[in-house]
Amino acid sequence: MTTEKIKFGTDGWRAIIAKDFTVYNVARVSKGLASWLLARHQQPTVLIGHDCRFGGRLFAETAATVLCANGVKVLLADGFVSTPMVSMGVLKMGAQQGVVITASHNPPSYNGYKLKGPHGGPSSPKDIAAVEALIPDEVDVPAQSVAYWKEAGMLNTIALEDMYVDYLREKFDFDALSKSPFKMAYDAMYGAGQNVIRRLLPQATLIHCDDNPGFRGQAPEPLHKNLAELSHTIATTPEIKIGLATDGDADRIGLYDEDGNFVDAHNIILLLIHYLHKYKGMSGKVVIAFSVTDRVKKLCAHYGLPVQVTAIGFKYISEIMVTEDVLVGGEESGGIAVKGHIPERDGIYDGLALYALMTETGKTLKELCEEVYAIIGRFVYDRHDLHIENDKKETIIAKAAAGGYARFGKYGYTHTEDIDGIKYHLENGGWIMLRASGTEPLLRVYAEGNSKEETLDILADVKATILA
Repeated sequence: MTTEKIKFGTDGWRAIIAKDFTVYNVARVSKGLASWLLARHQQPTVLIGHDCRFGGRLFAETAATVLCANGVKVLLADGFVSTPMVSMGVLKMGAQQGVVITASHNPPSYNGYKLKGPHGGPSSPKDIAAVEALIPDEVDVPAQSVAYWKEAGMLNTIALEDMYVDYLREKFDFDALSKSPFKMAYDAMYGAGQNVIRRLLPQATLIHCDDNPGFRGQAPEPLHKNLAELSHTIATTPEIKIGLATDGDADRIGLYDEDGNFVDAHNIILLLIHYLHKYKGMSGKVVIAFSVTDRVKKLCAHYGLPVQVTAIGFKYISEIMVTEDVLVGGEESGGIAVKGHIPERDGIYDGLALYALMTETGKTLKELCEEVYAIIGRFVYDRHDLHIENDKKETIIAKAAAGGYARFGKYGYTHTEDIDGIKYHLENGGWIMLRASGTEPLLRVYAEGNSKEETLDILADVKATILA
């Protein structure tokens, strides 16, 4: 029998449950992690958590028993938890590593394995590669149970959600938020953040905040196409002025204004920079992934803040946050970290920060966005994910990398960048980007224009060109 090599992508190893994501393969990864840790530490401790996804507890317990059997102590989260909870727990408990069993925003047929470092954020690309290299082809899956290892003193459980909620109470004025004139609606997308807002803001309107391991068949990704009920609820309920959504493991954010209009991650990053610098008087470098709008550079130039662009994958942003003074670090996909918190994406924390901004200023999200547009101008972004055969996908990317596209229909470009994918800067001031997903079988097509109609037209011309 041939054993498939396990590869960590942009954000962890992800695979289809019962096909490649199996108890045996989770044990293989955990054995590799144990070997890496034991070569570096005499008595390492790993904190493990799982989200609401199908099989989470089984896979988390598998990882725990393998680590314990190999001499690694384990702190096992009590019940489902978010990725930010695990990252915070690793930092606060002084563990050497964190593991989250989650496939984040991927379809419900997937599960995954994320690695978190002692700094409270994603493990560095170098450390992830070192663990990956130590994953064995074969492994013995221990027969002993979690109860056995608890009795042996190798495993303890930890109430991570309680720790996280207590931390948020220290960071935000919930007395003020509870009296905010702007009511919030929150869509957990059946994910691991579902209890947090219920506990902290009992007056919020809750949507999809119950445990459903299959997510009702929908990928828990906080994009407008997946959040119709949240949008409709806001649009038809006058007192609701902000809609917050988080993905399956609650590290990504989706946002809606008072009219039920989607506020994308580009705008959220801009709003957080605006809030922290203008209203809070904070400074620092802004770090953005390659797929984020260049309007961030324009806003940072206005405020005198340095900007750095990284490859796509929050682990690259987090790595910089650990060693440098970073105000905001963010991705187009909704993963954003801010100064004063851990170097980790956290959709709930980001949402509460913007809710606090609204409450403190008495301004709606639309009004706050207008403040930003007065500095950088208006823009409209969109992304289409094309599910196409791997051969076709690779042909398109190879042609783009070789300069094979002179223009896209009526849209010409002035220059390109290739930090991670191919980005075309258009003659009209917008941009196009082509990139193969690192975690899913699809080609992502990004575009930014000066209006919704123009952006959709750009996307149509790009797709017509590359699929011809």
